[in-house]
Amino acid sequence: MRSYYKGGSSSSNDNMMEKKPAIKFTKLFINGEFVDSVSGKTFETIDPRNGEVLGRIAEGDQNDVDLAVKAARGAFDHGPWPRLPGCERGRIMMKFADLIEQNLEELATLESLDCGKLFNYNKSIDIPGVAATLRYYAGAADKIHGQVLKMSREFQGYTLLEPIGVVGHIIPWNFPSTMFFAKVSPALAAGCTIVLKPAEQTPLTALFYAHLAKQAGIPDGVLNVVTGFGPTAGAAISSHMDINMVCFTGSTETGREVMKAAAMSNLKPVSLELGGKSPLIIFDDADIEMATDLALTGILFNKGEICVASSRVYVQEGIYDEFVNTLVEKAKAWVVGDPFDPQVCQGPQVDKTQFDKILSYIEHGKREGGTLLTGGNSVGNKGYYIEPTIFTDVNEDMLIFKDEIFGPVMALMKFKTMEEGIAKANNTKYGLAAGIVTKDLNVANTVSRSIRAGIIWINCYLVFDRDCPYGGYKMSGFGRDLGLEALHKYLQVKSVITPIYNSPWL
Repeated sequence: MRSYYKGGSSSSNDNMMEKKPAIKFTKLFINGEFVDSVSGKTFETIDPRNGEVLGRIAEGDQNDVDLAVKAARGAFDHGPWPRLPGCERGRIMMKFADLIEQNLEELATLESLDCGKLFNYNKSIDIPGVAATLRYYAGAADKIHGQVLKMSREFQGYTLLEPIGVVGHIIPWNFPSTMFFAKVSPALAAGCTIVLKPAEQTPLTALFYAHLAKQAGIPDGVLNVVTGFGPTAGAAISSHMDINMVCFTGSTETGREVMKAAAMSNLKPVSLELGGKSPLIIFDDADIEMATDLALTGILFNKGEICVASSRVYVQEGIYDEFVNTLVEKAKAWVVGDPFDPQVCQGPQVDKTQFDKILSYIEHGKREGGTLLTGGNSVGNKGYYIEPTIFTDVNEDMLIFKDEIFGPVMALMKFKTMEEGIAKANNTKYGLAAGIVTKDLNVANTVSRSIRAGIIWINCYLVFDRDCPYGGYKMSGFGRDLGLEALHKYLQVKSVITPIYNSPWL
């Protein structure tokens, strides 16, 4: 069994802890150029492995958003991008994807430094994945077309699919690259222009992608990146009268404010991918090894900083005790430490705010009567590392049951019947994802159709694909990322009707 921790202060990680490439891009990207903010203000971006400053980033606000929107508006109303043949937009997007792959090592490193994600995962999965997402939508760019309508009167009709216009994107810090391209790729394919605000915790890769977009040949003004804070830059995007649509991924509380601002301005449509408190339901016939692996990965992947984390695990009573013993043993072998160490399973939380929030929830769980099976503490003397934490004896009034913690904290509960499992799984304001582990096809079908969530995994978890739409029910939001559904949300449907020659209506 491997050693439990390889924390950020470990001597074996000293060389990796010093890994700091030069930060090349720190300014706003507006109308094809890197520029200082109007105010001249900057903010720090922090290395979560040690709390040290990586660099100072331009702090955009309302004035900078105005400039970015003006550039995007001009590029949409008068520029070539919406008017290019779809195949030409696709060709440029393909080149953009090629450039990402050519800069794979640097992008993977920046992602790990900025948010604590595992370097090997970034290099092998996330960054190649965003290039593949770009190519997926590039291939769809020349397949956007309407329909010929069979009218009931002496007229002919057809529909056109047209880009919705200037899109505001506000993306989170837990998957900076993945979320950047989940939003940007279909919008570009549709012919939209974009003003994007990355999370203030993780601005580095977004600015690098803006640089690569320019190299790929995306025209000036089509893709603009404004770094800054939610209450200023994010609020300006949400309420801007010249932005035609806003897409947000983040907390339910902030999503509500985005929706209010959009409604109070120009009534722009919104797409919201919000919080989750996803259940994983494990039945008596489950394979214990597979079930414990899925449960552990579902909550600890990316340090628990993922909206679909399996933070509520329900185990049928017949296998509960065996499941708990196996799960705890595996959790104690989980390696926490520097994300550049290939032996590490879990890096640091993104920043001190998130670190403190998670530890606070753990203390709530203890005070409210939960039994701490393992974990519950911070790791090391610097950086934002937290042990894998598992609570049992959790009831539905506890904060650790109700709230999205967004960290490596599992609430483990038991159930008797399938009907009880379904009821418990649906007892949440969220509806983003759910998992089912069973060998019984009838149980899998019944439960998957009964749970109110946007994606259901059967005998697997955290399986995403660029062709599979992703989004929530209830207070987890509405609208879908990925798949062709994402492409179509950036398109308007226009109907065109003309009379047929010699029509009696003339």
